[in-house]
Amino acid sequence: MPEAPRTAVDKALDLVEAVARASRPPRLTDLAEEVGLHRATAYRVLVDLVRRGWVLRAGDRYLPGTAVLQLSSSAARNSLGALARPVLAALSERTGMMVNLQVPETDRSRVIDVVRPDRLAMISSLTGEALPVHRFAGPLALVAALAAADRVPYLRAAEEAGHPLTGADGLLADIERAERTGFAVEYGRNEQPVASLARAVVTRPGAPVCALTLVGLGPEFDEARLPRLRERLREATDELGRILSGPGTSGAAQVSEVSGDFGHSSSGPESSSRPTSTPTSRAASASTSTEGPA
Repeated sequence: MPEAPRTAVDKALDLVEAVARASRPPRLTDLAEEVGLHRATAYRVLVDLVRRGWVLRAGDRYLPGTAVLQLSSSAARNSLGALARPVLAALSERTGMMVNLQVPETDRSRVIDVVRPDRLAMISSLTGEALPVHRFAGPLALVAALAAADRVPYLRAAEEAGHPLTGADGLLADIERAERTGFAVEYGRNEQPVASLARAVVTRPGAPVCALTLVGLGPEFDEARLPRLRERLREATDELGRILSGPGTSGAAQVSEVSGDFGHSSSGPESSSRPTSTPTSRAASASTSTEGPA
């Protein structure tokens, strides 16, 4: 499938990201080659970025600008991870489980924060990793909260990984169950004897912001204990929904309306997620040109 043409915003963000991740301040030619732009095009975009403070020019090299530094400082205080961290810590303390925070990506979810008690140190935290939806509860909870059309990349990735879509063990049945109950449960699909329980935080119908996942040993997720774990997880996701929606809004009510019947507890273990294919990288072959504006 041909890649959509890049917009002016795409080009600007590509250059800001390239400057920010460079191991040493890059030159114009380095940046143009890395992001796949003609040198003259990269120069024109960089002029605007320098004017707006997103990039700083020092001689013939470029560094992150003051706008990036101010945004980074603000993000450290107001990022999703910072806002959610007290909720994760409280949920872990109340349940004794590892708790992670995941956000949706194109066809998978990514773990951006984890609180892990010492007793579960043997379980991988997966911090920073992208998780396939056929193997983990977090991405399954997110996909179940998506609009139907937005589920397609996840379904396609599952199919490409050889996981069935239909039948009792298929991804569609997993999604339907998670959508109906509001919870996704996974038993040992990624690592034995680990199990997990996840619920999405949704402040706008069809567009989950993130998911919280409880992770522990399989026997701790038996039928006797699942209802209590669901209730604790529901309380935490509702609280995070309120925080993200801001004062004076009912984030928790919206979460409940769009994510299923959270009071329902099923009578048996529920299966979970589906695979994830990594997003296609952009081809970046830049045409070389003679040295223009410095």
